[in-house]
Amino acid sequence: MNHHVQKIVISTLLLGSGTCMAATDLRTLVDSRVAPLMQQQNIPGLSVAVVDKGQVQYFNYGFAAKDTQQPVTEDTLFEIGSLSKTFNATLGGYAQAIGTLKLSDKASAHVASLRGSAFDSISLLQLATYTPGGLPLQFPDAADSAETMLDYFQRWKPKYAPGEQRLYSNPSIGLFGYIAAQSLGQPFNDAMEKTLLPKLGLKNTYVSVPADKAGLYAQGYDKDQKPVRVSPGALDSEAYGVKTSTQDLARYVIANMHADTLEKALQQAIATTHTGYYTVKGMTQGLGWESYPYPITLQALLDGNSTPMAMNPHKVNWLKPAQTHRAQVLFNKTGSTAGFGAYVAYVPAKDIGVVILANKNYPNAERVKVAHAILSAMDN
Repeated sequence: MNHHVQKIVISTLLLGSGTCMAATDLRTLVDSRVAPLMQQQNIPGLSVAVVDKGQVQYFNYGFAAKDTQQPVTEDTLFEIGSLSKTFNATLGGYAQAIGTLKLSDKASAHVASLRGSAFDSISLLQLATYTPGGLPLQFPDAADSAETMLDYFQRWKPKYAPGEQRLYSNPSIGLFGYIAAQSLGQPFNDAMEKTLLPKLGLKNTYVSVPADKAGLYAQGYDKDQKPVRVSPGALDSEAYGVKTSTQDLARYVIANMHADTLEKALQQAIATTHTGYYTVKGMTQGLGWESYPYPITLQALLDGNSTPMAMNPHKVNWLKPAQTHRAQVLFNKTGSTAGFGAYVAYVPAKDIGVVILANKNYPNAERVKVAHAILSAMDN
């Protein structure tokens, strides 16, 4: 065992905690998957939370920052990239639940400056599910600021009829989150940090990390191991801006699997995010969350989280009516920034889930393999 892996395993033994089923076996499994992954992908620090029937076990590896060698814990803050979209979606579901918007509303009905544009014909549901007609993955550089993004939307012309094609897009779901917050009469960051996150019981989750929590914020590293953190951009908070810990994401997973513990408007919001709106190649699109029939093969989960699924347009098959009550389903979402990689998967019918956060962006397939192995072992 080389020195790097030794450090990883020692960190695990010191920092892991919890009382999940078959704790020793689970630790052996997670260690056996994570140690070689970190070595192969050159990941400085990684944290795993395993949720089993309301109990959580944490597995912490390596360092939150290489220069200080501060160990990762379940309170370390990681950028979660597009996993932020599930929080955005929950806020939109909450806005619908309390009556400030409807998913069927046209986008321009909520943003006066978009009247007379393509958004007169695009619904909030289409924005939230990446089907407005071909908005790109990222804003063009010239439009990637708060000051320029509305002008970009005003001028944008769809490639496809609204609702026809799924093209994964930060501007699309980002605009949905922007409108949801506007409907609540708050800037998005306030709507998240003062309304939604407290209602979810999340006390270590932020859009903007406060100064007194800066010591918990992990340093991200790019492919060349250079320090990097997320940079400002148009609708960054809405699309990829949340920073959180495995402990808070485990709470979030539990809230998603046990929404009956929350106030009624949030129960309705989570039900809205879990609803299946259309299918694409075996994946069912919810609001933020993506789902699959469970049990699921590793290959099917890899395919659903593949680069072609994220980068290419796909014809959608709308579910009419939308599927609101589905028994055996796995929900998941990946997220990445330049220096971080995140993955969450959970199965409400089995009351199990996995959270994996790292301070390096590494391939989605490697995250999926670890999570699938853990969930499969828990379900045996």
